Amino acid sequence: MDAAEVTKVLLGLPGAEEHEGWAGQPCFKVRKKGFVYLSTDESSVMLKALREEQEALVAEDPEVYTPSWASGRFAWLQVDLAAADDEELRELLIEAWRLTAPKFLIAQWDG
Repeated sequence: MDAAEVTKVLLGLPGAEEHEGWAGQPCFKVRKKGFVYLSTDESSVMLKALREEQEALVAEDPEVYTPSWASGRFAWLQVDLAAADDEELRELLIEAWRLTAPKFLIAQWDG
């Protein structure tokens, strides 16, 4: 999946908006809370995940997944777009949104 496909998936989620991140890169937010950041060279994304999921993915395939930051129950995961499985990446993008979106938007997506 390339950066354009990632953007298409993310903007298809209820309430998701594209903004400019701290280094000028695309940042995706829902209700002003970031959940995915695209690298400036568009080769990777950093996304919100549960800490356990971050640890499992990094252990499973460290060539694709790199831990970025973790605190509390959430962790951030860097994903190499060229090496990632498209379906798994799509699921991770949606899960990052779910971890951030309010319940009414999640219900809208599920409905």
